[in-house]
Amino acid sequence: MRLVLVLGDQLSENIAALRQADRAQDLVVMAEVAAETQYVPHHPKKIAFILAAMRKFAARLREDGWQVAYTRLDDPENTGTVPGELLRRASETGATDVVATRPGEWRLIEALETVPLDLEILEDDRFIASHADFDRWAEGRKQLRMENFYREMRRRTGLLMEGDKPAGGKWNFDTENRKPASDDMFLPRPSRFEHDDTVAEVLELVETRFGGNFGQLHPFGLATDAAQAEAVLEQFIHAALPAFGDYQDAMLAGRPFLYHSLMSAYLNVGLLDPLDVCRRVETAWQAGHAPLNAAEGFIRQIIGWREFVRGIYFHEGPCYVERNELGHERDLPALYWGAETGMVCLREAVAQTREEAYAHHIQRLMVTGNFGLVAGIDPAQLHEWYLAVYADAFEWVEAPNTLGMSQFADGGLFASKPYVSSGNYIDRMSDYCGTCRYSVKAKHGDDACPFNLLYWHFLNRHRARFSSNPRIATMYRTWDRMDAQRRQAILHGAENFLKKMDSGAQV
Repeated sequence: MRLVLVLGDQLSENIAALRQADRAQDLVVMAEVAAETQYVPHHPKKIAFILAAMRKFAARLREDGWQVAYTRLDDPENTGTVPGELLRRASETGATDVVATRPGEWRLIEALETVPLDLEILEDDRFIASHADFDRWAEGRKQLRMENFYREMRRRTGLLMEGDKPAGGKWNFDTENRKPASDDMFLPRPSRFEHDDTVAEVLELVETRFGGNFGQLHPFGLATDAAQAEAVLEQFIHAALPAFGDYQDAMLAGRPFLYHSLMSAYLNVGLLDPLDVCRRVETAWQAGHAPLNAAEGFIRQIIGWREFVRGIYFHEGPCYVERNELGHERDLPALYWGAETGMVCLREAVAQTREEAYAHHIQRLMVTGNFGLVAGIDPAQLHEWYLAVYADAFEWVEAPNTLGMSQFADGGLFASKPYVSSGNYIDRMSDYCGTCRYSVKAKHGDDACPFNLLYWHFLNRHRARFSSNPRIATMYRTWDRMDAQRRQAILHGAENFLKKMDSGAQV
C-alpha cells in the first residue's frame, strides 16, 4: 500500500498522483489542517469553499472505489499539519511510500520534504507549461515578458490560431477591451448554489472557528463541486462572454461582478480544467456567439497570465516573496481592513472583498494595488493581505501578480514599468469618482484626489530609478514643467495625507 496525498487545491480526478495510484491497493490521504487555515488570516468564505469542496471530492472518490482517509478540522486526533497527517496514516497502515502531486506553494513543498517517508513528487500537469518548459523559455532573457510567452502558448495549444497566424491577424485585442461601463447596463446574475448538508456543516464549523476573520461568511453561494463549477462555466459562456472583452477593465459601484467569469477559484482548486475551459470559449467564438476580442481576452488570462505567473513563481524560487526593490516599508493601513474612508474607489473594492472574497483584476491592480504602490506600503504585507482575502488566492498565482505586476517589488523582472496612475484612470474606467469626498479634477489642496497627490509623490521619490524609463519618462518632463510652488503643494499634500493615514485618522 502507498499513501496518495491529495491537497485542497488538487481536486481533480485527473491529478497526476491519482493517475499513478492503484485504487484497489493505495490509500488516498486528504486532510483539513490548522496549518493551512492559519498561515494567513483567510477570508471565511475562502476557508468554507475549500473545505466543502474537499469533503465533496473525497466523497466522490469513495463512490468511484477509492479508499480515502479523510481528516476533518475538528477531528480530535488531527495533528494540525499535512506532514503530521501523512505520518499518522503511515503509522496506522504501515505504509512507507507516498506519492504526491507537486504543491503550488514553496511552503508546502518544503514541509513535505521533511517527512521521513519515501516520497515521490509528480509534476502538476494540469498546466500547459511545465517548470522545465518555462525555465527553457526564460533562459538567457534579461526580461521576461508575458506577451512573448503567451504567443508560445497559443502556438502550442492551437487556440485562436489560423495555421501559424493568430486569428484576426493580431495576437492581442486588449485595446478593444477598455470600455467604461454604465449603471443602466443589463448585467447577468452570477450563479449561486443552495446549501446541501456538506456545505451547511462546513459553514457552521467555519462560523465557529473563523468568524472573527476579515470577511463575511454569509451569504455563501459558491460552487463546491465539479458539477456546480460546470454550471458557472455554462452561465458565463451563455450570458457574460459576449460582453466580457469590452468591459473587462470597467468598475461600477455596487456591481462587483459585471461580465467576469468568476471561475478563477474553481480553476485554481481543480474543479475546472483550464484548457477545456479555453477550448469551449474558443468554440463559442467560432459559433459566432462571442466576438474575438472577448474570446482572446479571456483565453489570454488563462494560458497567458495564469501560466506565466506560475512560471515566474517557480523559476524565481522561494525567496521571491521577500523582494522589495523599491524599499517600501509603510505598514498596511487600516483602510485595507475596512476602516472608514472618503475614497470611494478603495471603499468599494475593500467592501466587496469583505463581502464576496472577490475583486476583479483591475480593482486589484489599479485600486488596491495602485494605492499600495504610490503610498509606499510594504509589499510583503500587501502580499499577505491579497493571499488572505481572496477565494482564488494561492501563492503561486498571487505572489507574482502582487510583488511583480502590482508593486514592482522584483525590480521589473516582468513588468516594464510600475503600474501607477493618478485618479484619472479610475475616473475613466469607473463611476467611483462622481460620489467621492475628494475631487479627481483637483490636482492639489485638501480636496484633491489622494491618487493625484501620491502619484507625483511616488515619481518624485523614485526619480533616480524611473526617469530614464521610456514608458514614463514623459511624466517627468510634465513634472519639471510645473512651477516650483505647485510641485511643492502637491508633495506637501501627499505628505499630509500619508501622515494622517499613518496616525489612524480617517482619510
